[in-house]
Amino acid sequence: MSDSGRRKPPLVADKRVGAKKAGATARTSSPKPAKPARRKPAPRRAGRRRNPIVALFAALFGWIWRIVWGFTWRVGLIAGLILAGAIGYFYTTLPEASALLDGRQRGSVTLLDADGRVFAWRGNQFGGVVSAETISPHLKNAVIATEDKRFYRHLGISPRGIAGAIRINLREGRGPLSGNGGSTITQQTAKLLCLGVAYDPQLWETETAYEADCRRGSLSRKIKEAVYAFALEAKYSKDEILAIYINRAYLGGGAYGAEAASQRYFGKSSGQLIPAEAAMLAGLLTAPTSLAPTNNLQRSQDRAATVIRLMQEQGYLTQAQAADALANPAQLSEAAEARAGGFFADWVMSSGPEFFTRNTTEDVVIRTTLDPRIQRAAEEAMLYAFENKVREGSKAQAAIVVMSSDGAVRAMVGGRDTRVVGAFNRATQARRQTGSAFKPFVYAAALDLGYSPNDVIDDSPYCVNIPGSGEWCPNNYDRKFSGQVTMTEALSRSLNIPAVKVAQSVGLETVRTVATQFGIQSDLAAGPALALGASEATLIETTGAFAGILNGGSAVTPYGLVELRMQGESEPLMTATGGMGERVIRQEAAEQLTWMLHQVTTRGTGTRANLKDREVAGKTGTTQAARDAWFIGYSADYVAGVWMGYDDNTPLTGVTGSGLPSEIWHEVMTRVHEGLPPRPLPMMAPAAQLAVPGPEVNAGQDPWQGQAPRRTNNGQPETQTAIEQLFRDLFGAGRN
Repeated sequence: MSDSGRRKPPLVADKRVGAKKAGATARTSSPKPAKPARRKPAPRRAGRRRNPIVALFAALFGWIWRIVWGFTWRVGLIAGLILAGAIGYFYTTLPEASALLDGRQRGSVTLLDADGRVFAWRGNQFGGVVSAETISPHLKNAVIATEDKRFYRHLGISPRGIAGAIRINLREGRGPLSGNGGSTITQQTAKLLCLGVAYDPQLWETETAYEADCRRGSLSRKIKEAVYAFALEAKYSKDEILAIYINRAYLGGGAYGAEAASQRYFGKSSGQLIPAEAAMLAGLLTAPTSLAPTNNLQRSQDRAATVIRLMQEQGYLTQAQAADALANPAQLSEAAEARAGGFFADWVMSSGPEFFTRNTTEDVVIRTTLDPRIQRAAEEAMLYAFENKVREGSKAQAAIVVMSSDGAVRAMVGGRDTRVVGAFNRATQARRQTGSAFKPFVYAAALDLGYSPNDVIDDSPYCVNIPGSGEWCPNNYDRKFSGQVTMTEALSRSLNIPAVKVAQSVGLETVRTVATQFGIQSDLAAGPALALGASEATLIETTGAFAGILNGGSAVTPYGLVELRMQGESEPLMTATGGMGERVIRQEAAEQLTWMLHQVTTRGTGTRANLKDREVAGKTGTTQAARDAWFIGYSADYVAGVWMGYDDNTPLTGVTGSGLPSEIWHEVMTRVHEGLPPRPLPMMAPAAQLAVPGPEVNAGQDPWQGQAPRRTNNGQPETQTAIEQLFRDLFGAGRN
């Protein structure tokens, strides 16, 4: 068959020579790789072309970004180097942590009572160095929970805390740096250290101005504070920073540091604080003066409750512990309740050497004579009297002093407000006429010269010519006359005319000498009115003079300072500044005078002061127009004085020494002698006693009524002695 329609290729013979070479060549030479064809860019579609304006701005932004970035990283690098240098500088200036624990200006006084317990403080107190390990863990946790809960996690500052503080400040309408500062404990420590700037009196007028400058909140100050905080973190451990903070922080009441505050408010070490007490101290860090429990206990307790809730929220207290702390808030110690010792502490500070008390530049410890039990008794008696015996709204004042027979002052109340510091002390600063409370020194002079309590005086009208003043005719308080009376009766009934006559008899100068030697230091009147207490004296002077009668006739200098030493030292720098001195009158005379004063309280003007369970002696006193009312007296154990009056000398209404002052004295001494066994007074009754009936006294009864006159061995009434007759001759009516 033929393949019609299909054309076959012609058969052509190979050119063997040429073809072979060509084939060989083809087989032996490797072909060169072909170059890839250059890819032409795809043509842009219409409508996707970049807007030239956008392109311009993009190029401009890129150019600006490259400039900013280049500038920023260079500035950042420089700033970082400067920051590192500043931190390094502050780092090199920081001392050891132990040198930064006590930052207050030295010059504190710690006052101890008679038993050696702290009862008052003056100046800036520092209780001693404590650490994060030695303080109560509750206090440590309370401080962290309240002040800086991320303390152990940050490097000195807390950006989150700062941002939160700024947000709060702006929300409350303040500036971003006003109010809440978001400061960490480290930053607050930097502020307490005043960024390393020490106080220089050449730069600041006062320490107050220096501290105000340290607390400034400007932006530059905040930046410097942050740098200093970084240096603190680099130099010290977290616990060391916390120790500096809790030792230097002011916690109100003059207390710097946790230990001083713990002793100040609770009377215990900071290592013994319970959660409620720890929360109260931590709460003071915000506003130590206004929140101090000695200023407002309720406000301080409310703040402590907030701290307790924070501690519970952060896991430092269980629900049961928090509930217990809220149900039993911290209470002040007795010393703290006494408001830093009040009048007694002020008196000790003013009576001690100025360079160791008011202007001390060292830390001083003073042991005093104060008996807290007796002080409390005096304050309670004062409160009782004004709540129950004085009309509401009265501005009358009163003062009380209690001391031992050697002049050691055991209690002092200088006014009806007993919880004050730095107030006017009416017990030591008010000089007032003593009235009849002075008369015992008239009779002391007579007894020392050999007169007897039974010597008779004529209580009848009497006048004295005073050179330059004319005739002076004293009157008795009731303007009546009793005729023949003994010295004992004249004193117990506080008769004026017999007192003037006795003073004239022994000599006014003798009376002045006896009173002065007994401790009344005020200028004494020159005329015969001296016998009636026309001179002024303080309550503490007069009470001290009566102490001299109790101790047998020796002078007494009232004192409160027993021992003064430097803090940390055992040897005292000085000891007691008062006590018993030289003898003024014979012991027999002092014992006779005590017997006479005992009659005052048993049947005379001072019966309201009498105690049922023990012997007491004393004397009332009322000045002209009843401007002052007194009662000074003693038992075998203690001497007490009470004054009452107005600061502006307004006359008292219905008050005499035999009334309210005697009742206050009774209340004081009843409380003072609780639990003490009765002891007899050191008194000596005269060998013979005349019983001369007299008119009624303040109690409304005739104390001599119904008493038979003493009789001699032969049954006849006792007659006057020769000395008594001499008195009658000397002191007859109208004699000068």
